[in-house]
Amino acid sequence: MLRRLKNINVYSQALNARYGKATGVEDFAKKAQVMDYEGQRAMFEAYGRNKYHATGVLQEMMNNAWPSLIWALYDYYLNLAGGYFGTKKACEPLHIQYSYDDRSIVIVNSYYREFNGMKVTAKVYNLDLSEKFSKQVTLEVPPDSTERAFTIPEIAGLTTTYFVRLGLEDSGAKIVSRNFYWLSTKPDVLDWEKTVWYDTPTTSFADLTALTTLPEVGLRGSSRVETKGDEDLWRVKIENPTHNLAFAVHLHVTKGQAGEDVLPIRWEDNYFELMPGETREVSATFRVKDLQGRTPVVEVDGWNVARAVL
Repeated sequence: MLRRLKNINVYSQALNARYGKATGVEDFAKKAQVMDYEGQRAMFEAYGRNKYHATGVLQEMMNNAWPSLIWALYDYYLNLAGGYFGTKKACEPLHIQYSYDDRSIVIVNSYYREFNGMKVTAKVYNLDLSEKFSKQVTLEVPPDSTERAFTIPEIAGLTTTYFVRLGLEDSGAKIVSRNFYWLSTKPDVLDWEKTVWYDTPTTSFADLTALTTLPEVGLRGSSRVETKGDEDLWRVKIENPTHNLAFAVHLHVTKGQAGEDVLPIRWEDNYFELMPGETREVSATFRVKDLQGRTPVVEVDGWNVARAVL
């Protein structure tokens, strides 16, 4: 195992094969955040769906004790990474999720009470956002349970990289959970016979390289701030006015324009998608003293999002 920990070849091989060969440090970091979100979410969602049957889950690293681009939930500088938000998404107490093994849509309820009249929606899109499948059902969710709503069928004519978007609404039509998956018609294939306690080799990787062809989009938005004691609470409204998907939208607050990030900071959500015409509001909290006397600026970037000041 020590020999494998001396480098990141296993990680970078998967990143280059699945998302396209990194063109530099910034491109590697961008792809690493998305891959970590995907991987961390899948791990905790698998455990959630199989709770009380699964024996446990191992989180390798919560944070890095050294500057690094991979794995950690938050990094050496206390910046929340893609893996953090994938984990946060998967661990919602009332959560809708997709099953990679059998394509079932599952509601995981960690509350000790039932939820009635819950509306489950699943939509499948090609890379160009043409809709290939849509289904909606209403069901009851028992306390402390996993409830399979339905299974997405095999769909002909999918692009190699495609998307699944899920939504869970309560009886008052309020969204209580949402989820978004980028998937491939070419699956990851593992060599289970060569499994050792810390690794299972991958013989063939999923193909998500078409994500690099997503058109660049420009987002617009606004923000307002509430000061509560020694903390600022920022509410950021972000809109996608284009006809294209905004993928892995990333918000951050800087110390003045083009300044360093304000850290630590607690974002409600990040690395999320915005469909054409969609608007979302997310909040962030940080200590006023961490601005070091500078004016805070909210910036946005993302996988295919033009960097801009809101």
